[in-house]
Amino acid sequence: MSSYGIGVPGEGEPTAEARDRRLRRRRGFLNHLIAYFAVMVVLVPVNAMMTPATPWFLLPMVLWGAPLAVHAAWTMELFGTKGRKRQSR
Repeated sequence: MSSYGIGVPGEGEPTAEARDRRLRRRRGFLNHLIAYFAVMVVLVPVNAMMTPATPWFLLPMVLWGAPLAVHAAWTMELFGTKGRKRQSR
């Protein structure tokens, strides 16, 4: 199948299992992203009201943001599928 989606019908189409896996990954990432933003929306104003001279909210923002970025990359399947292909043989 070409990059434009033109090709033999059925060729290269994802299986139902692959579609379900991608959907579960997206839902998991969306939950993670919503939780991250919900907590940051609370932490930033709390920091501004309690200790405006010390931006301590940056620590959880960065320390949670890094795994969130990895989760995003995993959700987009940027890490490859070598292990999965080996197992299916």
